[in-house]
Amino acid sequence: MSSIMDTYDKQAKLKSSLTADRIRDQLLGFSKDFKTCWLNLGQALYPVYKDKLYHAWGFEKFEHYTEGELGVNKETATRLLKTYFFLEQEEPEYLKKEFREERDPVQVPGSEAINVLRMARQKKELNKKDYADLKEAVFMKGKDAAEVRRDLVSLMKERKKVDPDEERERRNTAAVRKLLNALRSFQKDMETLKLAPAALVEEVNGLMKKLEEEVE
Repeated sequence: MSSIMDTYDKQAKLKSSLTADRIRDQLLGFSKDFKTCWLNLGQALYPVYKDKLYHAWGFEKFEHYTEGELGVNKETATRLLKTYFFLEQEEPEYLKKEFREERDPVQVPGSEAINVLRMARQKKELNKKDYADLKEAVFMKGKDAAEVRRDLVSLMKERKKVDPDEERERRNTAAVRKLLNALRSFQKDMETLKLAPAALVEEVNGLMKKLEEEVE
């Protein structure tokens, strides 16, 4: 009897394990589908926008169609179109089914991360390596949009060209503003507490006006 029960327990555990593995496989597939389902919508919307097919359906504008029939607002629909078109023009490999199927779900980027990469592609300040690094972060590492955006901002700061004359002017203006704020505070105390004669207060007012002209 004990042997029969042991066999039954083993079979039950095996069945449970197989069921759990099947659920796990399904979840991996669902995760990929969740991250990539927008591609179908973006691809289908493109001819609707380009050829104005929505007119034949009784809609005056593209956004009237997407909002009225699909429940997708103008901003989202436009972003999907631009992101899909970007992939088609710049990264067509990603549109291949095999490309996505070969990757783990954590490496499959969502539409928002790809949209950040699209915007990065338009930045003239970035060089080829900068873009390649961002592309790897999106397509190979599967970074989310927030992480990619932080990387982009950091790169933009590094690549920003600083003009020596402009930087000197900026520092001078900042110094004048700081002095002006100090004089304003001092003037207020002098007038309120009567700490200085009227003639001195008048001189301070004149100096403040000159400084204000410098920073306007």
